[in-house]
Amino acid sequence: MSDHWLHRRDFLYQSLLSGACAMGARELAAQEKRLPVLGQGKFQYRPVAGWGVLDAKTPVKNCSAMVVDSKGRIFLLTDHLKNNVIIYNKDGQLLNKWGTRFPGAHGLEIVQEENREVLFITDLNRHRVFKTTLDGDILMELTYPKSIGKYASEKEFRPSWTLHLPNGDFFVLDGYGKDYIMRYNRDGKLLNYFGGPEGGIAHWGPHGGIIDVRGPGEPELVIAMSDQQTIKRLTLEGKLMEEISLPGSNPRMIQIVGDYMFVPHLADNWPKDRQSLGYISVLDRDYQIVSNIGGSAPRYVNGKLQPMQQQGGFFRHPHDLVVASDGAIYVPQFASGNTYPVKLVPET
Repeated sequence: MSDHWLHRRDFLYQSLLSGACAMGARELAAQEKRLPVLGQGKFQYRPVAGWGVLDAKTPVKNCSAMVVDSKGRIFLLTDHLKNNVIIYNKDGQLLNKWGTRFPGAHGLEIVQEENREVLFITDLNRHRVFKTTLDGDILMELTYPKSIGKYASEKEFRPSWTLHLPNGDFFVLDGYGKDYIMRYNRDGKLLNYFGGPEGGIAHWGPHGGIIDVRGPGEPELVIAMSDQQTIKRLTLEGKLMEEISLPGSNPRMIQIVGDYMFVPHLADNWPKDRQSLGYISVLDRDYQIVSNIGGSAPRYVNGKLQPMQQQGGFFRHPHDLVVASDGAIYVPQFASGNTYPVKLVPET
């Protein structure tokens, strides 16, 4: 495939994003058929042109994270101070928006607590973790863990994401600060910490992840190690169980869907090449990649994964994702020219 065609497809896609609001349904459908099908095997997807594109009254800056609530509403987190949280329906229509106080809005999780759902937001610039209602009321605010003696001031604490256990305990990943992982109970009491350089956690590493409770053993932390191009499996006490190398990647977050993990990569050569683009990997239970959505087909030689790369120019910098119950994938992108999220649907 020629470079000219790749650039043409990228231009076509960006044109769809910016002009979708002016297109009719028939024209959009015709344009979508011209876009590439992404992925391999049973994990192939087609973009939905213009999904989630809003007007100037609802701007975005960096789109960093998304979650879905029990009603199927899709929550987008952005660091634009006119509307930190944008709430969509599945068709990309605006339902609500709120938030003007999170200049470093970065990580977002939704948690079920008895009879309500709550959000956890990490803010890089305010050096805090916030727990809020779905409407934006702040319920809890965590500052830096001064008591552990690893931080000279709150400015060294730049939490990237939170990971949650069913009992209400949660872990805070200081992925932009000093790379420690702190465990809190549901009331925000610090229980334990590990990681950091002395704990084998390299800088620009623990960005996001998931707590895998699928068994058969104890729950484990699965950490997306961003610039390290790896995934780490840790016990809940921080002991390394396995490190999975993903050459040509930059894993930022993880979502478990049945027997598979979906992992967005910011780019294939980040941070060496800030113009490099990203893609999404699908891994099976053995941490073998079975599809790269928007990337090259996974290839193993003598059991060793070969370097991967983006392909087709569809994504810019995927930072998180949501795989909805109907199989659709919603992807917010960071450092991507103030673009709205994208939606992909399974190719049938």
